[in-house]
Amino acid sequence: MGWEVPISKFEGNFRGGGGRFDRNKKDSKDSLRVNREIRAQQIRVIDDEGNMLGVMTVPEALRIAEDRGLDLLEIAPTASPPTCKIMDYGKWKYENKKKATAARKKQTVVTIKEIQMRPRTDQHDFETKMNHARRFLLDGDKVKVSLRFMGREMAHQELGMEVMQKCIAFVNDLAMVESQPKMEGKNMFLMLGPDPLKIKEYQKLHPNKSKQDTKELADLEEVEEEDED
Repeated sequence: MGWEVPISKFEGNFRGGGGRFDRNKKDSKDSLRVNREIRAQQIRVIDDEGNMLGVMTVPEALRIAEDRGLDLLEIAPTASPPTCKIMDYGKWKYENKKKATAARKKQTVVTIKEIQMRPRTDQHDFETKMNHARRFLLDGDKVKVSLRFMGREMAHQELGMEVMQKCIAFVNDLAMVESQPKMEGKNMFLMLGPDPLKIKEYQKLHPNKSKQDTKELADLEEVEEEDED
């Protein structure tokens, strides 16, 4: 009868098993390996001051990093040998997160708001919807005007075209026509986009009204969100 040799709970360090420090395991949010996750036999090491320390094993580099109270990060895993840098990993992650957040804030997100019309939309309804369109444009959003023909209205597409031209005229001081009115099945579509130069001029001439329009738009969207809830 043979004897079974118990497997050490730390064997995962070398086999990629369930040990505490699994070299094959990466942080799910990071693509770079850090400290005992680094698997290469030899690595090229740069210290925290940017000095090249040369080629050494991971344990040797880890001892240097730990003596300085820092971490070892694999910054070039595909190099031969892989390049690692001694640094404060927590601080590095924090600064990268700050940079990513700042970059997202600089991005301009343009959404498309839709205004629905009918060939015989009455004047009051038309003005109410187009005032919404003006506020959307002032907020930097594009506006898609959609008009649906029902039954015999298909025989009078010129009425829909008249409505679309009225829409263009209503926001002419704020918008550019990105897509001229066109038919798709029983629907006619028009795409309007904010014209930066026109909007800048409008805000210059109507500073108080521009702020009021933006506030009314925010209030409108809050009401719509409450209705959805």
